[in-house]
Amino acid sequence: MTKQGSEQSIEKRQSAKEIFAGYKGGEEMPLASYAVLLAVYNAAFGALLLLAAAQKSENESSGKFNLADLLLLGVATHKLSRIIAKDRVMSPLRAPFTEYVEPAGQSEIKEKVRGRGMQRAVGDLLTCPWCLSPWVAAGLAFGWVFQPRATRIVAGVFAAATVSDFLHHAADAAKEKSE
Repeated sequence: MTKQGSEQSIEKRQSAKEIFAGYKGGEEMPLASYAVLLAVYNAAFGALLLLAAAQKSENESSGKFNLADLLLLGVATHKLSRIIAKDRVMSPLRAPFTEYVEPAGQSEIKEKVRGRGMQRAVGDLLTCPWCLSPWVAAGLAFGWVFQPRATRIVAGVFAAATVSDFLHHAADAAKEKSE
């Protein structure tokens, strides 16, 4: 390698270090594992887009969303993401990646992410409803494209559960106010 080539190589390494300046990586920020999760998400999303484009749907409108569909999927995404990330009954799914900390009210629990690398990254994903939402939304959206009727039923169930949650909170608040 020439001296100029060696200098360029060093400059590229320094430039890469500058990009991640302020991120130590390791236990707190497993950047490489996050990058793998991003790659998996994007590869799956891209493959499903290609499959959807190649497959002719019986119902041409199945891949189109109107405002009511968007609201249904949005509410269902919210509820399903929250259930996966916080619900007590879903803790066996998260257990390989988390440690139980304490109850968090209304059948939710607080957990601490554990491990390093991919275990840590998956734990971060599974305990964050905001992080999970794009994954859940993509699953529901592609379900809508490939199996619109079944996905509408699933989305309807989770949307109804969300409405029910709000009604439970309203009933509890009304009860507290009257006491």
